[in-house]
Amino acid sequence: MSTTDAAPARRGRPGYDRDGMLAVIVEAFNDHGYDATSLGIIAQRLGLSKSAVYHHFSSKEEMLELALEKALGSLQEVFDAPEAVSGPIDLRIRHVLRGAVTVACEQLPYLTLLLRLRGNTDVERRAMQRRRELDQRLRRLFELARDDDSVRDDIDPGLAERLTFGMVNSIVEWYRPDGPLSPEQLADAVVAFVRSGLRVSETRDFR
Repeated sequence: MSTTDAAPARRGRPGYDRDGMLAVIVEAFNDHGYDATSLGIIAQRLGLSKSAVYHHFSSKEEMLELALEKALGSLQEVFDAPEAVSGPIDLRIRHVLRGAVTVACEQLPYLTLLLRLRGNTDVERRAMQRRRELDQRLRRLFELARDDDSVRDDIDPGLAERLTFGMVNSIVEWYRPDGPLSPEQLADAVVAFVRSGLRVSETRDFR
């Protein structure tokens, strides 16, 4: 019995559902670069024929778009959560920082792919624009914190945003899920580091 006969249309070879296939595809994108990853490489990684791959994904662009949504969609949820859009500004920033670190740890291959985009395709450009919008939302939170006297006023909110996301994004370069730090411990460390650097007052901190 063939794989197609044995499983629903969205299943790949035995042991793969569509998300499982996407994880393998993202690994190939990250190893070779999106532009250099051919359908042949993808098919070989999956152990499928090229036509079988296209049975599950309409194009390489669709694979990229679905993969980027894993990271961008998760980050969007962090920023759209009630804890991020209302309440004391210090707690809103804390929620965003912890959420962003958790996404970096749990969606590490997908965030790696997002951070390596060059903007060569419409899919890439749309993803990069969404990323810039999230940057702006964190910057706005730092602006509100400055206006609220929750953080020091001698650091530009734009610089604070870039330094903060720079630290979070660096997680993809060294974090290992089987390492000594859990996502929760790492989130605690990032929050403490940012809080210390911004010299939040004793009455308004991110703890």
